[in-house]
Amino acid sequence: MARDIAVVCSLFYMVTSASSVLAADASQGETLAKRWCANCHIVAADQQRGSTQAPPFSSIANKSDFNEAGLAFFLLAPHPVMPDMNLSRREAADLAAYIKTQRQR
Repeated sequence: MARDIAVVCSLFYMVTSASSVLAADASQGETLAKRWCANCHIVAADQQRGSTQAPPFSSIANKSDFNEAGLAFFLLAPHPVMPDMNLSRREAADLAAYIKTQRQR
């Protein structure tokens, strides 16, 4: 029962936050990525080094199941292997939009 409620809440959040993802600012996300993420992830094609423990943003963006709204939601919750950046919904959406720009076509 609790799992069903969690799933419904997650879906509700993703649907209601879709408009914020559509209005996301990838250039602002790039600024956030360089400030918060570049120590571990390769966040841009011209970056020379990142941690071997963290995937490059291009790898994340090129996943077959990449979902910008889902990634923004993921970034809002603290994770043991990532620092708690206390991102706002807007910042998470901006960062997800920037990561999407790293998709290789």
